Amino acid sequence: MASYHARSNSLPSRPHPVIPEFEEQLCRLRAFEAVSSSASTSISNKLNGLEDLLDCVDRLLVLPLNQQALSEEKHQKWVDQILDGSLRLVDVCNIAKDALSQTNESNQLLQSVIRRRRSSAAEFSSEVKKFLTSRKVVKKAMHKAIDDLKAIEINPINKDNGTTAIVSMLREVQEITHTVFKSLLSFISGPKPPSKSFISNILRSNRIEEESQLNEFARVDAALKKSDSMHVENAQNQLEELELCIQDLEQGLETLFRRLIKTRVSLLNILNH
Repeated sequence: MASYHARSNSLPSRPHPVIPEFEEQLCRLRAFEAVSSSASTSISNKLNGLEDLLDCVDRLLVLPLNQQALSEEKHQKWVDQILDGSLRLVDVCNIAKDALSQTNESNQLLQSVIRRRRSSAAEFSSEVKKFLTSRKVVKKAMHKAIDDLKAIEINPINKDNGTTAIVSMLREVQEITHTVFKSLLSFISGPKPPSKSFISNILRSNRIEEESQLNEFARVDAALKKSDSMHVENAQNQLEELELCIQDLEQGLETLFRRLIKTRVSLLNILNH
């Protein structure tokens, strides 16, 4: 990636130490996105990396030269788009948090039924149906949020038109944030089921291998759809793993949510001065 200070007159000839750090964090996030993985640790790494990237942004926004550049009239269009995009990302973050909370609540209720040894098969079956119904609602919300993100156009900036480095950097942050959130939403919703004709033509060994590659959400979905007295123990193990996964994601999202709000407030304060 080209160095930011080489293409901008807004930053000193000797780059601020946070600029190389910003570029390193951005490259790391892009590397995470380039690797396809269904592991929850992959999503957690992306959320943590995004938080570190936004921390760099916050430190860049306190620099007087960057504040002056963002307040210039010629950059108003770009800054307005960045602010609008940041609000949308805050909304998506809230949607993901609500989805995790809803899933975890259903998860805990179902685990409670399983742990009560005196629970009837009918009670267990009823709670499974409630869980799967809740998952359908969550999946629908995730797919809609993904479509909404895809509909948000992030216009590229011509770096030769005098646009300052900080504006370009903010746009790149917004772009990678969109990408990370799409990965997160897809992770929560799980993969779309293949067609029935495809399922009927694959071998059982392939199905087992395919299920082993599913993430915690999708494994629970698969376990409960075929749950009976023989599969209850397996379902409980999957639910416990999902609960730990959700706790980890909720913690990362909550921290990221606060960081997104802080960055947005910093931008608003710069424009209001």
